[in-house]
Amino acid sequence: MPEICRFFGIIIFLYCKDHNPPHVHFTYGNYECSISVIDRIVDGKAPAKVIDKVNRWLNLHEDEILALWEKAQKGEKLNRIEPLK
Repeated sequence: MPEICRFFGIIIFLYCKDHNPPHVHFTYGNYECSISVIDRIVDGKAPAKVIDKVNRWLNLHEDEILALWEKAQKGEKLNRIEPLK
């Protein structure tokens, strides 16, 4: 499960050859969630402020994340994406 970004205690991952729709997984402390890139549906529980930060990061990097999703589907090496500041 390659880590693609880390900020404010949030760690974001993409799984290789994962199921559609495109989504990222993230952890924050003991919380584990996934969030779809296109429609932002959250699976799991995390504090609202954490989900808001992940959504802000997704807004900034959606095209990059979707490109990485395609690479992950092919099992290719994933690069990291700039964190939220």
